[in-house]
Amino acid sequence: MSDATAFSRRDFCRKAAAAGAVAGLGLIGCSAPASAPGAPKRGWEIGCFTRPWDQHDYRTALDAIAEAGYSHAGLMTAKSPSGLVISAATTAEEAARVGEEASKRGLAIPSVYGGDIPVRESLAAGIAAMKRLIDACAAAGAASLMMGGTGDPKLNDIYYQAVAETCAYAAERRVGITVKPHGGLNATGPQCRALIAKVGHPNFRLWYDPGNILYYSEGKLDPVADAATVDGLVVGMSVKDYRPPNDVLVTPGAGQVDFKAVMARLKKGGFVSGPLVVETLSPGDLPALLREAVKAREAVEAFAAV
Repeated sequence: MSDATAFSRRDFCRKAAAAGAVAGLGLIGCSAPASAPGAPKRGWEIGCFTRPWDQHDYRTALDAIAEAGYSHAGLMTAKSPSGLVISAATTAEEAARVGEEASKRGLAIPSVYGGDIPVRESLAAGIAAMKRLIDACAAAGAASLMMGGTGDPKLNDIYYQAVAETCAYAAERRVGITVKPHGGLNATGPQCRALIAKVGHPNFRLWYDPGNILYYSEGKLDPVADAATVDGLVVGMSVKDYRPPNDVLVTPGAGQVDFKAVMARLKKGGFVSGPLVVETLSPGDLPALLREAVKAREAVEAFAAV
Protein backbone atom coordinates (compact mmCIF):
# COMPACT_ATOMS: atom_id res chain seq x y z
CA MET A 1 0.00 0.00 0.00
CA SER A 2 1.40 3.43 -0.90
CA ASP A 3 1.79 6.34 1.53
CA ALA A 4 -1.09 8.21 -0.08
CA THR A 5 -3.66 5.41 0.08
CA ALA A 6 -6.65 5.65 2.38
CA PHE A 7 -6.22 4.37 5.92
CA SER A 8 -6.53 0.61 6.32
CA ARG A 9 -8.97 -1.25 8.56
CA ARG A 10 -6.01 -2.12 10.80
CA ASP A 11 -5.16 1.59 11.16
CA PHE A 12 -8.77 2.38 12.04
CA CYS A 13 -8.90 -0.33 14.70
CA ARG A 14 -5.63 0.83 16.21
CA LYS A 15 -6.87 4.45 16.36
CA ALA A 16 -10.16 3.36 17.86
CA ALA A 17 -8.33 1.46 20.58
CA ALA A 18 -6.14 4.49 21.29
CA ALA A 19 -9.21 6.68 21.59
CA GLY A 20 -10.17 5.03 24.82
CA ALA A 21 -6.80 5.88 26.27
CA VAL A 22 -7.07 9.58 25.51
CA ALA A 23 -10.76 10.30 25.91
CA GLY A 24 -10.40 11.19 29.57
CA LEU A 25 -7.41 13.51 29.30
CA GLY A 26 -9.46 16.68 28.94
CA LEU A 27 -7.33 18.10 26.13
CA ILE A 28 -8.45 21.12 24.18
CA GLY A 29 -8.44 18.98 21.08
CA CYS A 30 -10.14 15.87 22.38
CA SER A 31 -12.32 16.76 25.33
CA ALA A 32 -16.04 16.30 25.43
CA PRO A 33 -18.18 19.43 25.18
CA ALA A 34 -17.99 21.44 28.38
CA SER A 35 -21.67 20.75 28.98
CA ALA A 36 -21.09 16.97 29.11
CA PRO A 37 -21.50 15.23 32.49
CA GLY A 38 -18.26 15.28 34.43
CA ALA A 39 -16.54 17.76 32.10
CA PRO A 40 -14.53 20.46 33.88
CA LYS A 41 -16.16 23.87 33.94
CA ARG A 42 -14.28 26.41 31.83
CA GLY A 43 -14.97 29.93 30.81
CA TRP A 44 -13.99 31.79 27.68
CA GLU A 45 -10.22 32.11 27.26
CA ILE A 46 -9.80 35.42 25.50
CA GLY A 47 -6.52 35.92 23.72
CA CYS A 48 -4.71 37.31 20.72
CA PHE A 49 -2.36 35.68 18.22
CA THR A 50 1.08 37.12 17.48
CA ARG A 51 0.14 37.61 13.81
CA PRO A 52 -0.59 41.38 13.91
CA TRP A 53 3.01 41.92 15.09
CA ASP A 54 4.59 39.65 12.48
CA GLN A 55 7.12 42.33 11.53
CA HIS A 56 8.49 42.23 15.07
CA ASP A 57 10.11 39.75 17.43
CA TYR A 58 7.54 37.54 19.16
CA ARG A 59 8.39 39.09 22.53
CA THR A 60 7.19 42.45 21.23
CA ALA A 61 3.90 40.75 20.36
CA LEU A 62 3.66 39.17 23.83
CA ASP A 63 4.34 42.53 25.46
CA ALA A 64 1.52 44.15 23.49
CA ILE A 65 -0.91 41.26 24.04
CA ALA A 66 -0.36 41.44 27.79
CA GLU A 67 -0.56 45.25 27.84
CA ALA A 68 -3.84 45.11 25.91
CA GLY A 69 -5.36 43.07 28.74
CA TYR A 70 -5.43 39.56 27.31
CA SER A 71 -4.80 36.45 29.40
CA HIS A 72 -3.92 34.17 26.45
CA ALA A 73 -1.52 34.45 23.52
CA GLY A 74 -1.70 32.30 20.39
CA LEU A 75 1.63 31.72 18.65
CA MET A 76 1.64 32.17 14.92
CA THR A 77 3.75 34.42 12.70
CA ALA A 78 6.60 36.64 13.89
CA LYS A 79 9.89 38.09 12.68
CA SER A 80 12.15 35.04 12.67
CA PRO A 81 14.07 32.88 10.17
CA SER A 82 10.99 30.68 9.68
CA GLY A 83 8.49 33.53 9.86
CA LEU A 84 6.88 31.71 12.80
CA VAL A 85 7.28 31.73 16.57
CA ILE A 86 7.41 27.91 16.60
CA SER A 87 8.02 25.67 13.60
CA ALA A 88 9.10 22.08 13.00
CA ALA A 89 12.69 23.36 13.20
CA THR A 90 12.19 24.70 16.75
CA THR A 91 13.94 22.63 19.41
CA ALA A 92 12.25 21.71 22.68
CA GLU A 93 14.71 23.96 24.51
CA GLU A 94 13.85 26.92 22.27
CA ALA A 95 10.14 26.24 22.67
CA ALA A 96 10.50 26.07 26.44
CA ARG A 97 12.05 29.55 26.39
CA VAL A 98 9.06 30.81 24.38
CA GLY A 99 6.76 29.34 27.00
CA GLU A 100 8.73 31.03 29.75
CA GLU A 101 8.45 34.39 27.98
CA ALA A 102 4.67 33.99 27.77
CA SER A 103 4.38 32.81 31.36
CA LYS A 104 6.34 35.70 32.83
CA ARG A 105 3.86 38.05 31.13
CA GLY A 106 0.95 36.13 32.65
CA LEU A 107 -0.08 34.62 29.31
CA ALA A 108 -1.25 31.06 28.67
CA ILE A 109 -0.83 29.58 25.18
CA PRO A 110 -4.03 28.01 23.79
CA SER A 111 -2.80 27.40 20.23
CA VAL A 112 0.32 27.22 18.09
CA TYR A 113 0.38 27.40 14.30
CA GLY A 114 3.64 25.79 13.21
CA GLY A 115 3.38 25.91 9.42
CA ASP A 116 3.26 23.13 6.87
CA ILE A 117 4.56 19.56 7.15
CA PRO A 118 6.71 17.97 4.40
CA VAL A 119 4.37 15.18 3.28
CA ARG A 120 5.34 15.93 -0.31
CA GLU A 121 8.69 14.39 0.61
CA SER A 122 7.19 11.31 2.32
CA LEU A 123 4.75 10.15 4.98
CA ALA A 124 7.68 9.49 7.32
CA ALA A 125 8.93 13.07 6.90
CA GLY A 126 5.45 14.42 7.63
CA ILE A 127 5.10 12.30 10.77
CA ALA A 128 8.56 13.32 11.99
CA ALA A 129 7.70 17.01 11.51
CA MET A 130 4.39 16.53 13.33
CA LYS A 131 6.18 14.94 16.28
CA ARG A 132 8.70 17.79 16.43
CA LEU A 133 5.86 20.32 16.41
CA ILE A 134 4.00 18.41 19.12
CA ASP A 135 7.14 18.20 21.25
CA ALA A 136 7.69 21.94 20.81
CA CYS A 137 4.08 22.67 21.83
CA ALA A 138 4.45 20.49 24.91
CA ALA A 139 7.73 22.19 25.85
CA ALA A 140 6.14 25.63 25.47
CA GLY A 141 3.13 24.59 27.56
CA ALA A 142 0.78 25.12 24.62
CA ALA A 143 -2.63 23.46 24.69
CA SER A 144 -2.97 22.70 20.99
CA LEU A 145 -1.32 22.60 17.58
CA MET A 146 -3.25 24.20 14.70
CA MET A 147 -2.96 22.67 11.24
CA GLY A 148 -3.63 24.68 8.09
CA GLY A 149 -4.39 21.69 5.86
CA THR A 150 -3.44 21.28 2.22
CA GLY A 151 -4.93 22.55 -1.00
CA ASP A 152 -3.33 19.80 -3.11
CA PRO A 153 -5.72 16.88 -3.73
CA LYS A 154 -2.73 14.61 -4.41
CA LEU A 155 -1.41 15.24 -0.90
CA ASN A 156 -4.70 15.20 0.99
CA ASP A 157 -4.64 11.53 2.03
CA ILE A 158 -1.01 11.50 3.10
CA TYR A 159 -1.33 14.82 4.95
CA TYR A 160 -4.18 13.58 7.13
CA GLN A 161 -2.55 10.19 7.54
CA ALA A 162 0.41 12.00 9.12
CA VAL A 163 -2.04 13.79 11.42
CA ALA A 164 -3.83 10.53 12.28
CA GLU A 165 -0.56 8.76 13.03
CA THR A 166 0.38 11.41 15.61
CA CYS A 167 -2.92 12.10 17.40
CA ALA A 168 -2.23 9.60 20.18
CA TYR A 169 1.38 10.83 20.46
CA ALA A 170 0.04 14.35 20.99
CA ALA A 171 -2.58 13.19 23.49
CA GLU A 172 0.11 11.51 25.58
CA ARG A 173 1.81 14.91 25.78
CA ARG A 174 -1.47 16.71 26.52
CA VAL A 175 -1.47 18.58 23.22
CA GLY A 176 -4.63 18.74 21.10
CA ILE A 177 -4.52 18.96 17.31
CA THR A 178 -6.92 21.14 15.34
CA VAL A 179 -7.64 22.06 11.75
CA LYS A 180 -9.10 25.40 10.73
CA PRO A 181 -11.00 26.63 7.67
CA HIS A 182 -8.04 27.76 5.59
CA GLY A 183 -8.96 27.49 1.94
CA GLY A 184 -8.17 24.65 -0.43
CA LEU A 185 -9.71 21.39 0.73
CA ASN A 186 -10.60 22.77 4.16
CA ALA A 187 -12.34 26.02 3.25
CA THR A 188 -15.76 25.29 4.79
CA GLY A 189 -17.34 23.63 7.77
CA PRO A 190 -18.53 20.55 5.82
CA GLN A 191 -15.05 20.07 4.33
CA CYS A 192 -13.47 20.29 7.78
CA ARG A 193 -16.03 17.88 9.21
CA ALA A 194 -15.18 15.35 6.50
CA LEU A 195 -11.46 15.66 7.25
CA ILE A 196 -12.01 15.21 10.98
CA ALA A 197 -14.07 12.10 10.23
CA LYS A 198 -11.29 10.90 7.92
CA VAL A 199 -8.74 11.10 10.71
CA GLY A 200 -11.21 9.53 13.12
CA HIS A 201 -9.44 10.36 16.38
CA PRO A 202 -10.87 12.29 19.37
CA ASN A 203 -7.70 14.36 19.64
CA PHE A 204 -8.34 16.02 16.26
CA ARG A 205 -10.98 18.74 16.27
CA LEU A 206 -11.93 22.07 14.67
CA TRP A 207 -10.59 25.55 15.33
CA TYR A 208 -13.28 27.72 13.77
CA ASP A 209 -12.56 30.88 11.77
CA PRO A 210 -15.59 32.91 10.58
CA GLY A 211 -13.45 35.45 8.74
CA ASN A 212 -11.89 32.73 6.63
CA ILE A 213 -15.31 31.33 5.73
CA LEU A 214 -16.05 34.67 4.07
CA TYR A 215 -12.54 35.24 2.73
CA TYR A 216 -12.18 31.92 0.91
CA SER A 217 -15.70 32.15 -0.52
CA GLU A 218 -15.11 35.77 -1.61
CA GLY A 219 -17.91 36.90 0.66
CA LYS A 220 -20.49 34.42 -0.65
CA LEU A 221 -20.75 32.00 2.30
CA ASP A 222 -22.40 33.17 5.53
CA PRO A 223 -20.36 31.97 8.53
CA VAL A 224 -23.54 31.76 10.63
CA ALA A 225 -24.96 29.21 8.19
CA ASP A 226 -21.61 27.45 7.94
CA ALA A 227 -21.36 27.25 11.74
CA ALA A 228 -24.48 25.10 11.71
CA THR A 229 -22.48 22.36 9.96
CA VAL A 230 -19.85 21.88 12.68
CA ASP A 231 -21.88 20.96 15.76
CA GLY A 232 -19.85 19.01 18.29
CA LEU A 233 -16.48 19.70 16.67
CA VAL A 234 -15.38 23.20 17.70
CA VAL A 235 -12.81 23.57 20.51
CA GLY A 236 -11.53 27.07 19.75
CA MET A 237 -12.02 30.01 17.42
CA SER A 238 -9.89 32.52 15.58
CA VAL A 239 -11.73 35.80 16.05
CA LYS A 240 -11.28 37.19 12.56
CA ASP A 241 -13.42 39.72 10.73
CA TYR A 242 -13.85 40.33 7.00
CA ARG A 243 -14.38 43.38 4.83
CA PRO A 244 -15.25 43.31 1.11
CA PRO A 245 -13.91 42.90 -1.44
CA ASN A 246 -11.57 40.39 0.28
CA ASP A 247 -9.76 41.67 3.35
CA VAL A 248 -9.27 40.03 6.77
CA LEU A 249 -6.77 42.53 8.16
CA VAL A 250 -9.63 44.07 10.06
CA THR A 251 -10.09 44.59 13.79
CA PRO A 252 -12.96 42.36 14.98
CA GLY A 253 -16.17 44.37 15.13
CA ALA A 254 -15.20 46.65 12.25
CA GLY A 255 -16.14 44.29 9.43
CA GLN A 256 -18.92 42.09 8.09
CA VAL A 257 -18.87 39.12 10.52
CA ASP A 258 -21.86 39.03 12.87
CA PHE A 259 -19.95 37.61 15.83
CA LYS A 260 -22.96 37.52 18.15
CA ALA A 261 -24.88 35.39 15.65
CA VAL A 262 -21.85 33.17 14.95
CA MET A 263 -21.32 32.61 18.67
CA ALA A 264 -25.00 31.88 19.25
CA ARG A 265 -24.89 29.16 16.59
CA LEU A 266 -21.61 27.70 17.84
CA LYS A 267 -22.96 27.61 21.40
CA LYS A 268 -26.03 25.77 20.13
CA GLY A 269 -23.65 23.21 18.66
CA GLY A 270 -21.81 22.65 21.95
CA PHE A 271 -19.03 25.25 21.90
CA VAL A 272 -19.84 26.87 25.23
CA SER A 273 -16.36 27.56 26.60
CA GLY A 274 -12.76 27.62 25.44
CA PRO A 275 -10.35 29.84 23.50
CA LEU A 276 -11.51 32.91 21.57
CA VAL A 277 -8.30 34.24 20.07
CA VAL A 278 -8.09 37.37 17.93
CA GLU A 279 -6.01 36.62 14.84
CA THR A 280 -5.92 39.85 12.85
CA LEU A 281 -6.15 43.58 13.51
CA SER A 282 -6.28 46.64 11.30
CA PRO A 283 -2.60 47.33 10.46
CA GLY A 284 -0.57 50.17 11.94
CA ASP A 285 2.51 51.04 13.95
CA LEU A 286 3.02 49.63 17.44
CA PRO A 287 0.92 52.25 19.29
CA ALA A 288 -1.90 51.84 16.73
CA LEU A 289 -1.77 48.05 17.00
CA LEU A 290 -2.04 48.31 20.77
CA ARG A 291 -5.14 50.48 20.47
CA GLU A 292 -6.68 48.04 18.00
CA ALA A 293 -5.84 45.10 20.26
CA VAL A 294 -7.70 46.74 23.13
CA LYS A 295 -10.71 47.41 20.89
CA ALA A 296 -10.68 43.79 19.77
CA ARG A 297 -10.55 42.48 23.34
CA GLU A 298 -13.49 44.65 24.30
CA ALA A 299 -15.44 43.41 21.27
CA VAL A 300 -14.76 39.77 22.13
CA GLU A 301 -15.71 40.28 25.76
CA ALA A 302 -18.98 41.84 24.64
CA PHE A 303 -20.08 39.11 22.23
CA ALA A 304 -18.82 36.29 24.46
CA ALA A 305 -21.02 37.55 27.28
CA VAL A 306 -24.24 37.32 25.25
